[in-house]
Amino acid sequence: MTEEIKTLEGLEAVAGEVAAAVAEVPLHEAVRDDLGRSYATGKRKDAVARVWIKPGSGKVTVNGRDMSVYFARPVLQMILRQPFTVSGREDQFDVMATVKGGGLSGQAGAVKHGISKALQLYEPALRGALKAAGFLTRDSRVVERKKYGKAKARKSFQFSKR
Repeated sequence: MTEEIKTLEGLEAVAGEVAAAVAEVPLHEAVRDDLGRSYATGKRKDAVARVWIKPGSGKVTVNGRDMSVYFARPVLQMILRQPFTVSGREDQFDVMATVKGGGLSGQAGAVKHGISKALQLYEPALRGALKAAGFLTRDSRVVERKKYGKAKARKSFQFSKR
């Protein structure tokens, strides 16, 4: 600080200036590219998803295939729709995603994480709802490594007394 404030009036004046400066700066701005899309990367287990969203009819494309073809299980399709349901934006955005690594369950979780992050970048007002649902947090649980002297990560070989 360049000058020390010694009176209550001086402090109120500085507080008023700071409040005015803070009011001018928006908390979060929408991040979109030239084509009006928002991009985010989602991760889950070993899967990494690159996700683009743009306003549209609700079409979801994963690795060039329709969501219902790529994720045939209804549970995985439900996982992909959760961010839109929580934010109240069903059938308002088209999603284009590319996923690599992991299995289908991890890939569905990665796409869900990417959709949530991209939605939040496209419409910053949705951040509260998505964060409260826990969709913006990367699920850090991964497979535990195998230990030496063990059959798997924790399973022991069968014990033989003789």
